[in-house]
Amino acid sequence: MSNLRPGAPAARDLLDRVADDDDALHTPTGHDGAGVRGEVALPRRPFKRYFRETGWRHLVGIAVAIFAIFPLLYVLSASLNPGGTLLTANSLFSNLSIESYVELFTTPRHPYGAWFVNTLVIGLITAAGTVFLGALAAYSFSRMRFTGRRFGLTSLLVVQMFPQMLAMVAIFLLMVQIGDIFPALGLNTQVGLIMVYLGGALGVNTYLMYGFFNTVPSSIDEAAKIDGAGHARIFFTIILRLVAPILAVVGLLSFIGTSSEFVLASVILIDPEKQTLAVGLYKFISDQFSQNWSVFAAGAVLAAILPVALFLALQRYIVGGLTAGSVK
Repeated sequence: MSNLRPGAPAARDLLDRVADDDDALHTPTGHDGAGVRGEVALPRRPFKRYFRETGWRHLVGIAVAIFAIFPLLYVLSASLNPGGTLLTANSLFSNLSIESYVELFTTPRHPYGAWFVNTLVIGLITAAGTVFLGALAAYSFSRMRFTGRRFGLTSLLVVQMFPQMLAMVAIFLLMVQIGDIFPALGLNTQVGLIMVYLGGALGVNTYLMYGFFNTVPSSIDEAAKIDGAGHARIFFTIILRLVAPILAVVGLLSFIGTSSEFVLASVILIDPEKQTLAVGLYKFISDQFSQNWSVFAAGAVLAAILPVALFLALQRYIVGGLTAGSVK
């Protein structure tokens, strides 16, 4: 524009119109005509194209959400229905009452509060022990080279392929004999049940942790060894902080599995005051002539609070802990 003479208004008007047209081309128009400079307005997709590309995914997501939420709503509705049967709970939230929740804590024959505390204690101790033992084994297999290392990894994985039901009789007889020598670790003791759980803590957990430990560069260990750190110090002060996601995942899975475990707990724990929620809640529906599904549903709703709270507290570790060790 510096080459134009001041007396050439026609050329100046032509340049201004070109600049205005260029701004209009790169400015998306909204409902009020406003836009952002430098962006191009994209045309609205036809409905058929939108449904073919992304719309059907929304329908699938809604269907899956309904499929997952409906049983939860049904159990919650059954827990608030004082009828005691599931047939009267077909109409969701038709009758609302907290009698079932009150009965959980007022029936001496069914000490729900003791079951809740027992489940919490056994689950947390077992989860902590599982994480600790699994982390020690995974660190050994990942960082140390010794004879039988590959055979040990394979054996841990193969042993987990056999269900615990195959060893039920052997575990029962073993607990009876241990109780004769050490009553605190024998049959009908919570410590004995925890020991049984910890005995099967290795296997898949160790293999899962082993894959995650391999993602931590070994150069970190070498640098710490140059500074004079041993395996114990490297493990407790460096490695455990770097593998926190997998520790949270294993702890969560262990707690949920222990809280919902029924077979071993029903065989080892005999006294009602020492039983867990999985065993205790079964008593509400085990008797054919005194089934109370409303109280059972109320107990199930309260029992789900612990796993859900733990899951929400550790959810930021779950995806990373499950996927980071799957790729070498």
